[in-house]
Amino acid sequence: MSNEMLIRCCAPTMASLKTGNMFNCPFGSREEMTAELRRLNQMLGRKGLRILPLRWDNGHALVYLYRPKMLERDLQNDLAAQLLAECGYTCGNPNNCIAQLISKLRSNPDFPHEVGLFLGYPPADVEGFMHRKQACKLSGIWKVYDDVDDAARQFAKCRHCTEVYLRCVSKGFSLEKLAVAG
Repeated sequence: MSNEMLIRCCAPTMASLKTGNMFNCPFGSREEMTAELRRLNQMLGRKGLRILPLRWDNGHALVYLYRPKMLERDLQNDLAAQLLAECGYTCGNPNNCIAQLISKLRSNPDFPHEVGLFLGYPPADVEGFMHRKQACKLSGIWKVYDDVDDAARQFAKCRHCTEVYLRCVSKGFSLEKLAVAG
């Protein structure tokens, strides 16, 4: 996995603007994937980041880079906990929730709608997407059903962050230097 790919897909999480990002990444083998993710965890773990493979299929892994402390906070939200419970999650421990998400991803080719809660999307928007209560008001990093102004600001911050991080990585900055401690 190239540094550019990780930055392109995950800069907002590396900068602590988002809880997490998911992306598909090619690997030559499961062993190569395991070694690469282990290396990244050793480097980025000191900055409060964790990277996991969620699913493996035909030489590609669905990779999840996230901030465990932010995920724990996000999943304590009452609406987030309610939505996860509706989807069959045993709430209370983020690691258990991730294990349940992995199980769902590996047993079903479709993405579970609650995945946005693991990425830092507002629970009201995840609920809107899950229950289709109304047409979405804005589409960007996620579909917005609630606070359009806040989401538009967040989208702009994430776009700007990715642009800045891509410039930095092209100038030779290391991933460790770019990752914000948190």
